[in-house]
Amino acid sequence: MILVAVLLRPYGQARDVRNRQDASPSHSPRIFRLHDVAMIAIIDYGMGNLRSVSKAFEAVGHQAVVTRDVAVIKNASHVVLPGVGAFGDCMANIEQYGLVEPICAAIQSGKPFLGICLGLQLLFTESEEFGTHKGLDIIPGKVRRFAIDPSLKVPHMGWNEVNFQRACPLFEGIADGAHWYFVHSYYVDPIDKAVAATTTTYGTKFASAIWRDNIVACQFHPEKSQAVGLRLIKNFGAWK
Repeated sequence: MILVAVLLRPYGQARDVRNRQDASPSHSPRIFRLHDVAMIAIIDYGMGNLRSVSKAFEAVGHQAVVTRDVAVIKNASHVVLPGVGAFGDCMANIEQYGLVEPICAAIQSGKPFLGICLGLQLLFTESEEFGTHKGLDIIPGKVRRFAIDPSLKVPHMGWNEVNFQRACPLFEGIADGAHWYFVHSYYVDPIDKAVAATTTTYGTKFASAIWRDNIVACQFHPEKSQAVGLRLIKNFGAWK
């Protein structure tokens, strides 16, 4: 089987995507395909629920590979940034493995990009988890700890309702108000509130998914959210 690679912009241009509201190109995202099947790169930075994410893609018929190989990430048609763990530790690993520039380059190229749970939070400017830690600064804003009624437990864990704010293509065929699975103690607070694709309430209303250009990222775990989660994953692999 022959892989046909598509040339993307050099990594040196990748940092230009940060804090830019017009970061995506005006043309359609450039991709390669194998017999019209998306080649999805799931970024491995040494932490996270990588196997469960890759199994979810396999379950809906998409070809996915868990990798930290820069060339594979560059040539993939779609990129996924998963995440479970502490924000600071995850950013340290991303930097250690030289993945900051490939992530930014993938986003700037216009190819579909999906962040999951901590993979959403890492896109933001900074987090207040165990001190202040700098993120990728692709979506301006902060990651904040829940400050809510003591009767509500933190972490926010279990099923909760997700309400649409905009008609995001990854939610096609999914009902507004469907329940998704969450596990998190911190939530994203974007400067531009219009990037919120969905909101959820847990003591306070927060952005449970964001959508900007070719980026969709969600606080909930689609790979753990049964039928609705698998539908989102299937939609992502079909997104061009």
